[in-house]
Amino acid sequence: MENIELQFTKMVKEYRKTIYTVCYFFSKDTEEVNDLYQEILINLWRGFPAYRGESSLKTWIWRVSLNTCSNQERKKKSRIQTVPLSVDIDLYNDEDTNSRQIRMLYDRINRLDVFDRAIILLWLENMSYQDIADVVGISVPNVTSRLFRIKEQLKSMSNK
Repeated sequence: MENIELQFTKMVKEYRKTIYTVCYFFSKDTEEVNDLYQEILINLWRGFPAYRGESSLKTWIWRVSLNTCSNQERKKKSRIQTVPLSVDIDLYNDEDTNSRQIRMLYDRINRLDVFDRAIILLWLENMSYQDIADVVGISVPNVTSRLFRIKEQLKSMSNK
């Protein structure tokens, strides 16, 4: 049992940034990001003994992370909307040109449906089309055409 725990701990340390990237892509709220991260770790832990190595470990982690966040997003949409408490801290308040452009891009990406958000996130992480296809479960030609359509959709969006 200890060997599995050590392997899991090593995996989490190695792919922590990847997991957080997915979490931050689905939420800007620190508490929600931490909740998503914990939920992903639970799902990774549950699936770790059954991981057979049919895909790379990185691909498997992306798939589990995206599926977990997508499922939480669907659950969140089905819940009754509440009014959040106001917090005076804005982690995205940088006003330099790069920060504004990145924020505008992510605001546009957040208007895409969950599946398209996942594809563009993987592409932004410089994953190969084959790896993207493996993570989201579609063919490489489908990834190519979806990415083209998503990029065109992002270009045509306004910043509001």
